[in-house]
Amino acid sequence: MLIAVAVSVGLQQKIRDKAVAFNGHITITNFDSNASQGAQVPISIHQTFYPKFSSVDGVSHVQAVAHKFGIIRTETDFEGLFIKGVGEDYNWRYFDDFLVDGRLPNYSKTYSEEVLISEFLGRRLNLKVGQTFQMYFLKSDASRPPSIVKFSVVGIYNSGFEELDQTFLIGDINHVQRLNRWENDQVGQFEVFVEDFNTLEDKGLEIYAQTPSTLNAETIKQKYALIFEWISIFDKNTYGILGMMILVGVINMITALLVLILERTRMIGVLKAMGCSNWSIQKVFLYTASYLAIIGLMIGNGIGLLLLIIQKCWRPISLDPSVYYVTSAPVHIDFGSIIGLNVMTFLICVLVLIFPSYLITKINPVQAIKFD
Repeated sequence: MLIAVAVSVGLQQKIRDKAVAFNGHITITNFDSNASQGAQVPISIHQTFYPKFSSVDGVSHVQAVAHKFGIIRTETDFEGLFIKGVGEDYNWRYFDDFLVDGRLPNYSKTYSEEVLISEFLGRRLNLKVGQTFQMYFLKSDASRPPSIVKFSVVGIYNSGFEELDQTFLIGDINHVQRLNRWENDQVGQFEVFVEDFNTLEDKGLEIYAQTPSTLNAETIKQKYALIFEWISIFDKNTYGILGMMILVGVINMITALLVLILERTRMIGVLKAMGCSNWSIQKVFLYTASYLAIIGLMIGNGIGLLLLIIQKCWRPISLDPSVYYVTSAPVHIDFGSIIGLNVMTFLICVLVLIFPSYLITKINPVQAIKFD
């Protein structure tokens, strides 16, 4: 049960964090923008909600970004993808965990050729930290030659979210603004981060109400609805596993209690003959069964936590990132959940054992003393 809860919660959080890393919790765009085709209508940064969304409580950060589609060309291969332009206000917290080589880029108001590419792109185009490449950007007028920008790889990341790793590289927003012929105070969209993910739907509605009518606010759950519907199924699977495990535990405990009663039938008869009440005898067996349950919980917690710590530190169990969006099974060890599981399991077992203990009331003292 510990493993089921820890892996389910860990997988949900990892997938959620990967999606948030590329989009924020809530994205504010122009209604006329088409993100799937990279056709962004510029938005002025002179908004009441930027750089601080003070009108809505629970917003931790707002950052301005812009996208531009281009083609990377090397001596042996080429690849089409988006450059995500970011600036000084960009939150690198998530990419700290994704970084596998090099360092994070450093952007200021001046143009920078530093970029962060995915490990997938690095393998595909044979690019490593310290190398440079050219990226071609087509113009609206097809008769004009494309713009060419030379970038330098300073870091390589692997989010495990192959769909996004294949789509984006991180670069300087100044280049995107220049290529799109935008002003310095124009961006493609705003990414908003909230403090509590559980309040995402409510904050999404509040932010939508606080933005101008020409702008749209979309939560990460709305943008990746299929993915979040899929990971919500994990909860149902977890409840099913918990139910089956508790059922198995209850059956084992009932069996153990019945064996104890049958082994001590003569003792029960003697105690009844001496004047002990049924309930006082029942309590003796319930205390013994509770002791067995506590020993079982201690052993189960020890084994479960040991396996979780091994997976968390050394990650021996790997997963297919094209299916699960992670390279290894993530675990989330929450001591509140562990205590809750133990208390729930113990109480259910003890309460259920009260019913088979009523077998003691059916034992006749005379027959029990003769029982062999």
